[in-house]
Amino acid sequence: MKRALITGGTRGVGLACVKRFSEAGFAVTALYSRGEEDAEAARAQCPAARFVRADVSDEGEVAAVFGGLPSLDVLVCNAGIPLYAQVQDTSWAAWQRVMAVNAGGVFLCAKYAVRKMLERGEGAIVNLSSVWGEKGGSCESAYSASKGAVIAFTKALAKELAPSHITVNCVSPGVIDTRMNAHLTAEEREALQNEIPLGRFGQAEEVAELIYRISEQKYLTGQDIALNGGFAE
Repeated sequence: MKRALITGGTRGVGLACVKRFSEAGFAVTALYSRGEEDAEAARAQCPAARFVRADVSDEGEVAAVFGGLPSLDVLVCNAGIPLYAQVQDTSWAAWQRVMAVNAGGVFLCAKYAVRKMLERGEGAIVNLSSVWGEKGGSCESAYSASKGAVIAFTKALAKELAPSHITVNCVSPGVIDTRMNAHLTAEEREALQNEIPLGRFGQAEEVAELIYRISEQKYLTGQDIALNGGFAE
C-alpha cells in the first residue's frame, strides 16, 4: 500500500487532500498542531486516516513522526499560518513564527521525508505556497516572504533530488474558500471575486485534486503551478 503524509490535515485544503489520497487507496497520516475539535471532526470524515498532533516547526516532533513511518511515497506540505499586518506593526516574534511554520515546516518535513524516499528509490513532494508568495501581498509581507521561500526551496530541492527519482513541486493557490479567508467581509469578498477572471473563489477540493495529480507525475519536477482562476495581481 502507498503511504502519504499530509501536514495541516484537519481542515481546508489539507483535509481535502486527506480525503483525496485516502480515496486513491493511500494509507494517510495527517498532521495538525492544534484544534482538537477540528481533529475529531476530521477523524469522523476520514476514519481510515491517522491523525497525529505535531508542530511542523519543532524538529524533535517532526523526527518522531517520520521515524514511526515504515515507508513514504508522497509528502504534502500544507501546514501554514497567516499574518495580516503592516510591516511597522509586525513584531520580530511574529515574523519568526510565520517563517518557522510556513517555510521551516516545509524544510523539516522534507528533510525527514527524503530519508524515507531514498530507501524506496523514488517519491513525490508537493509543497503549498500562495499567490502572495509569487506576487507579494500588501500588509502580508511576512506571509508573502515565507511563501516565496517555499517556492525557492522547491526549485532548489527538485534539482538536488532529481537523480534520486524524487520529484518536488509546488502549488500556489489564489483565493480559496477556506477558513483562512473567513475574516473577509461580504464587501471584501465581492471585491476580491471581481478581481478574479473566473469570478469566484477556488475550492479546497480543486487544490487537492491538482496536488494528487502532480504527485502521480514522474516527469514533472521543480515547478510552481498557479491555481488562481486567473488572479495575478
